[in-house]
Amino acid sequence: MSTVRARVWRFTIEMGKAVRAVEIGQGSLPVSLAAMVNINALACDLRKTVDPRVRDHEISLLLSYITGGQGNRPLAVESSALDSSAGHIQRFVSECTGLGVMTAASQVLFDWNPGASGLSSFDVLPGKLSGVYAKTGVRPDLLYDLAAGPVAGEARGRRRRAKQMFPAGKGTPEQKKRLEKLAQWSVDHGDHAYFMSWVWLGAGGVCVDIFLPDGSAALTGLRTGWIDVPGDAKPWQFRVPRPDLGRVGSMAPEADQMYRLLGPQFSDQRAVSREVISHMGSVAEEAMDRAFSREEYTLGSLADVPVRGRWIRGDILGEARYEVLLGVLGERVEVNRRAQRERLAVQTGDRLDAFLDGRRLTVVRPVDGPRPSWDRINAELLEET
Repeated sequence: MSTVRARVWRFTIEMGKAVRAVEIGQGSLPVSLAAMVNINALACDLRKTVDPRVRDHEISLLLSYITGGQGNRPLAVESSALDSSAGHIQRFVSECTGLGVMTAASQVLFDWNPGASGLSSFDVLPGKLSGVYAKTGVRPDLLYDLAAGPVAGEARGRRRRAKQMFPAGKGTPEQKKRLEKLAQWSVDHGDHAYFMSWVWLGAGGVCVDIFLPDGSAALTGLRTGWIDVPGDAKPWQFRVPRPDLGRVGSMAPEADQMYRLLGPQFSDQRAVSREVISHMGSVAEEAMDRAFSREEYTLGSLADVPVRGRWIRGDILGEARYEVLLGVLGERVEVNRRAQRERLAVQTGDRLDAFLDGRRLTVVRPVDGPRPSWDRINAELLEET
């Protein structure tokens, strides 16, 4: 199981006055390569045709630049290769890593209960509900449906060339500007809960800044036992502009109507967000059905459900270090994801880096050993403790 170094901030915003952020602390969080690949495997508009050739190439590209290891070793990046790559390749690898790290680390950080939370991508909002979340301007990457209410997640990935992976002292000007925009987005959507992650990639590995607003549903259940360096009590402060109330009138007509109907508290936001997630659940199932039907090879079965897919090698830069099994299940098989995360967190050298989310299965293995048998994959995935 690999890890990333995380630095967590807690902040408050007084619109028209200032942002006040205080570092909670730093420590290592477990993030598996299998989870990162799983999250990125269908980070696209599921309503469109998903070309498996493109998907396989993108996964191979990501695994060629990002490496992990057994025994709780940190995630690493091929910095010299990344610097030699075209700008759009650098951005692709950085953003994919940012998205994967945000989701995988957040599930550990907040200990989200899979029975009470869901996940849907903002990139695939159905057209009839797109007015609820503005179609232009700021748009966070993911929507989490938690028991405490809907939480938007913003992921950023950036190449960092300094020796020290975390910027010294306080946040960067880029982070400041993004917090300002997200704060305005939250106001535009009735004080919608949100948080922001900022992943840094460089010679020092992969690190992540996570910013949590006070009062956010994301803070419910926040774990702090992983922190090994307490944060600096001196706050990072900067002024922000007053909220632009005129922005509400410039949003899509459906959004303006929804805002006037629900009022400033946006009291029905949770129900609206869950309607979006519910709708996207059916869209995702249809996409999984199409993906399952296109796969030629049946790998085995999981809880008597057939699994089809293929092994993909991370060999874009030459000889591969890893290959990943990307499988699609014929139907959903529910597993205890909390137990799955806990097993990965204490993973030893003889355990698989395997991750199952709904109908997507990923297993990452080093190429210097034999592929795991299907019996072994089946046993470890369905193990409850």
